Amino acid sequence: MNIGAASDASSVSQRMIRHYEKIGLVPAPPRRGSYRDYSDADVHRLRFIANARDLGFPIEEIRTLLGLWSDRTRSSADVKALAQSRAAELGRKVRALEAMRRSLTELAQSCHGDDRPDCPIIEHLAE
Repeated sequence: MNIGAASDASSVSQRMIRHYEKIGLVPAPPRRGSYRDYSDADVHRLRFIANARDLGFPIEEIRTLLGLWSDRTRSSADVKALAQSRAAELGRKVRALEAMRRSLTELAQSCHGDDRPDCPIIEHLAE
C-alpha cells in the first residue's frame, strides 16, 4: 500500500511516517517505482508507535519498546519498568502543571481586571 493508505490505516500522518523512517523507528519500505510500498506489518508498527506516543513515551523509549516488542525472550519486568517510569514522570508533570494552574488562578484573582493599569499578573512576571 502507498503512504496515504498506510497513513489512513494507522492514523499516523504521512509527515510523521516519513519522520519515523528518517529517525529509524520504521524501516524504509521497498519502493514500487517512486512510491513507498508499506505492508500490513508496517502499519501495525506505526499503530504501536502511535499508541506509545499517546501514552507519553518519548522517541528513545519507543525505540526501546519496539525492541522489546520484537524480542520474544523479553522479560515483562523490563516493559513494566518502562511503563512505571513513564507514569512517574507524568505524575511529576501533572503536579508541576497543577502548581502553575494554582499560581495563575491566584494571580488572576488578585487582578481587578478593570481599566486601571496596575496589574499583579504583570508585576509578578516582571519580577
